[in-house]
Amino acid sequence: MAKPAPRPAKKLKILFAASEAHPLIKTGGLGDVAGALPAALHNLRQDVRLILPAYRAAMLGIGNLKIVSLSLQTDPYPLRLLEGKLPGSGVRVWLVDAPHYFDRDGNPYTGADGHDWPDNAARFATFARAVSAVALDQAGLRWRPDVVHCNDWQTGLVPALLSLEPARPATVFTIHNLAYQGIFPAADYRSLGLPPQLWAMDGLEFYGQASYIKGGLNYADMLNTVSPTYAEEIRTPAFGCQLDGLLRARAARLTGILNGADYAEWDPATDPHLPQHYSANALQGKAANKSALQQELGLPRAAEVPLIGFVGRLVEQKGVDLLLTILPQLLQQEVQVVILGSGNKAFETALAALAVHYPQRCHVKIGFSEALAHRIEAGADLFLMPSRYEPCGLNQIYSLRYGTLPLVRRTGGLADTVQDWSEGTDRATGFVFDEATPRALLDTLLRALKLYGSDRRGWRRVMANAMARDYSWQQSAKAYLELYRLAITHAGAGKAP
Repeated sequence: MAKPAPRPAKKLKILFAASEAHPLIKTGGLGDVAGALPAALHNLRQDVRLILPAYRAAMLGIGNLKIVSLSLQTDPYPLRLLEGKLPGSGVRVWLVDAPHYFDRDGNPYTGADGHDWPDNAARFATFARAVSAVALDQAGLRWRPDVVHCNDWQTGLVPALLSLEPARPATVFTIHNLAYQGIFPAADYRSLGLPPQLWAMDGLEFYGQASYIKGGLNYADMLNTVSPTYAEEIRTPAFGCQLDGLLRARAARLTGILNGADYAEWDPATDPHLPQHYSANALQGKAANKSALQQELGLPRAAEVPLIGFVGRLVEQKGVDLLLTILPQLLQQEVQVVILGSGNKAFETALAALAVHYPQRCHVKIGFSEALAHRIEAGADLFLMPSRYEPCGLNQIYSLRYGTLPLVRRTGGLADTVQDWSEGTDRATGFVFDEATPRALLDTLLRALKLYGSDRRGWRRVMANAMARDYSWQQSAKAYLELYRLAITHAGAGKAP
């Protein structure tokens, strides 16, 4: 007798909680993930709802909003829940409308002066309470998720608050960057009326202060990071940010799932920001993009000169100090360097000075432009990511698709996505170095430049390998579905190893 066909897996109800999501509001990789992963889950026919704070930019970005709940009585200030659709997808979005906390200029975490909002502890406690109320079907929505997916410290209180409920959904907590922990004075914790039973060393207390990220790390049913290598690194003192002991204790519940790339946004064959489209089968358009970028930035139009790009935050984490150290020597070579980003003011000033000193070989734009970031990916020959640590990284994944060979340090997601030239032309997709030193970076750059100048056939072979890689969100979303089902299995035992 033939065995009956296996029943399809149950459609999951997923509440995806984040503090930012592209294209509504974005400051970094979390925004990319929160915009793309729910859409990928929706395409896999899951019932996923995205919940965000109702920032001014998010409300303007959605447009047609309707009030769906006035039942969130969790704060002294009035709260509403607004509903719309995530632009470019069918994902339902709920915005926690607390104007006192979220309707203000500046980005989600800092004011226009670049300093953290002084009431961030209260802002994200309010958001966490609202998410918890929705998760427990206490907002009048008649919808209860199977799993709540929380992301970084801004949602870290959610698993902690839900752990106090006898009947609750499963919880997953994703660490996008362990260095950002949401640490606030104990007085803030007490003034916000947060549960006293959570104030403990194995709860939210962290050296006498409140750590919101510990709410996720201690209480979520399953933990993950955004690359397998980073999941290993954060269990060590070098990368654990004083939380490595806790993460080792919860290692059985910790995994790594590589971020995906949104190829609807990042594909040279369709990218609306490019002057000319191209693909692995029609590469001539890449040379046209290089020439157009050189002209746009005031650099000599020279097809044979290697063009090196960098897009990112100008901070030590990204290895900008290493880059600054070697740039004077690198710019003695026949190269062009294009840098886009902002961050440390001393780094900004030093880079701008180099651009003035080498106007024919170096262009620096302080700030950010989404369109220019795309054109740098398309026009550059080589893309630099000399990060000291990198939980996942997305630009190296974009670079692969654009045939712009990434040069990266072997850490986090960079180690998981780029294979060094030394591994052979059948496998190589870029260039990798190990030590976070200027010498190691420069040696690897010179190695890459030698290949570019002496073996163009080998360079094109590595380009072909790179462009053939598939890091789409569909594969990552399937891995998250498995993680959600594990969390459901473990629900109610979040503090067990």
